[in-house]
Order: sequence, then structure tokens, then C-alpha cells
Amino acid sequence: MIIIPAVDILDNEAVRLYKGDYSQKTVYSKEPWELVKGFEKVGASLIHVVDLNGARNGSRINETTIKKIRSFAPNVKIQLGGGIRDMERLKFYEEIGIDRFIIGTAAVLDPDFIQEALQFVGPDRLLVSVDAMDGIVKISGWEEKTKLHYIEFLKQLEKLGVEQIVFTDISVDGTLQGPNLESYREILNQFSFRVFASGGISSIKDILALTTLKAKRALSGMITGKAIYEGKIDLKEAIEKTQNVN
Repeated sequence: MIIIPAVDILDNEAVRLYKGDYSQKTVYSKEPWELVKGFEKVGASLIHVVDLNGARNGSRINETTIKKIRSFAPNVKIQLGGGIRDMERLKFYEEIGIDRFIIGTAAVLDPDFIQEALQFVGPDRLLVSVDAMDGIVKISGWEEKTKLHYIEFLKQLEKLGVEQIVFTDISVDGTLQGPNLESYREILNQFSFRVFASGGISSIKDILALTTLKAKRALSGMITGKAIYEGKIDLKEAIEKTQNVN
């Protein structure tokens, strides 16, 4: 089990949104690379970075900040999502040293790109972000609703050869209300993906609930952001409590 601290970038600042609402943002740092350095110092081995501008409309406004994050924390792995919708962008991030790539919107709209990306970086370095509100997948920075239920979407991803997903229940993201345990149990029982939980994790209690979830398979990791920034989770403690959990 791995605890992955999250850094969401909007207009080159580290922010958290409430339920994905861009009008309800809290700015936590104007120097996101300093947050990443701090996470690295307390033992994080992987950082989850999301380019919110890129996710929303494909903007590349945050690329300098992303490069700076990579250069300021050379010894920690970075997984990046937001706006990766074609091979040109994927290759750009590969060239600047990003370790793992998260594809969301394009996984719904362009399955051929997923296959090409899998061939280019391999299934161990590519994840698909599955973001759902009331069971329905949302894309474009969570601002566009599809007609696709997340279970049907997962079946499609399975056929494409995707091996890793990040699942977020948008209704609890940024709320500190706790994760949607039933959705994770359902996915772990039905599919063979390596699953990373995201959204609503608010305490060590929530983390332990996810590590002890009764399902056919265990979660591979969990992503948390706001709870760390608000002091509700001590990242070092969370890493220590879960490092020996398989």
C-alpha cells in the first residue's frame, strides 16, 4: 500500500477544489515545487500532480511549474495527469522526466490514443483516471458529463489492456467526508486493475478503512491532498502506518 500526496495545479498555484468546482478553490501554495520537496522529505516516494488547467481545456499554462516540480524533487517519482490527450503531450512529459502518466478525458473520447500510449510507455507507467458523479463518468476537468456508467467504462478499459486506474467519486472529493468504500469494493471484486483510491480521504481512520476493505483484492494505493494541507493527516505517520500493508 502506498500513500500518494496530491498537488493540484491551477494557474501555476497549488490549490484544492471542492467537488471539482473551479469556482470553489483554496490556494495552498504559490510555489508548488516547495510542497513536493516537503513531501519528499517526510518519506513520500510518489507524488500525484494534476494540471487542472490542462484537464479543463487542454491549456499548457502550467508546464513551467511542472518542469520546476520535476527539477526540485529529482529523487521522488511523479505521476502526472491533466491535459494528456495526444502523443505529442505525452512525449513532452516523458522527455522532462515524468515517471507515470494519467489519462482521463482522452480515455473516453479517443481509445486509439490509449492503445498507442500503452505501447509507448507500457501498462506499468500508464493509469486511467475514472472520475464519476452519481455513477456517471465526467470528463474535461469534471465539467462535462458523459452517458457512461463507470462500470461500463472499466469494462472498455479492461479490453484495451489498461492495468491501472485512479478512481474518484467526485461527490466526496475535497469534502473531507471520507471515501466511497462501496465503489472501491465493487471495482476490486469485479476487475483485476491495480486501483488507486482518490477523493474524500480525511483521516488516518479513513486510510485504515481502505487498507482493511473486505474485497477479493486490495487497493494498490491511495491519494490524498486536502487532508494533508489542513493538518488532518500527518503524511509521515500515514506512510509509516501503511508501508507494510500489502
